Amino acid sequence: MANPIAHFEIPADDVQRAIKFYEQALGWKISDPWGMNYWLVETKDGDTGINGGLTARQNPGQPFMNYISVESIDDALAKVVAAGGTVALPRMEIGQGMGWIAAFKDTEGNILGFHQSPKKA
Repeated sequence: MANPIAHFEIPADDVQRAIKFYEQALGWKISDPWGMNYWLVETKDGDTGINGGLTARQNPGQPFMNYISVESIDDALAKVVAAGGTVALPRMEIGQGMGWIAAFKDTEGNILGFHQSPKKA
């Protein structure tokens, strides 16, 4: 299937409280392996599920995000706009060697993200 959801991101007002909740309630493993104040949320069991991230909420309306894997964010955003959506966050690099993200609003007001991986050498 094209363009799978590849990552989710949970915003939290109190990161430590959220970590405790998800570890206790769902048994997820949560850590900050990069020391970036961005916590890896491991939910994947073999080939089932996806992993995600947990971060401090940056603004009051920051939504829970699903990130869709695409070959080209620029091409994907162009298709979104052509279909009636809008760009909510232009393409931006997320970290050295981690690729790029962007976000869009669909015709129903939902916000979703795109992730483009860097080209492998």
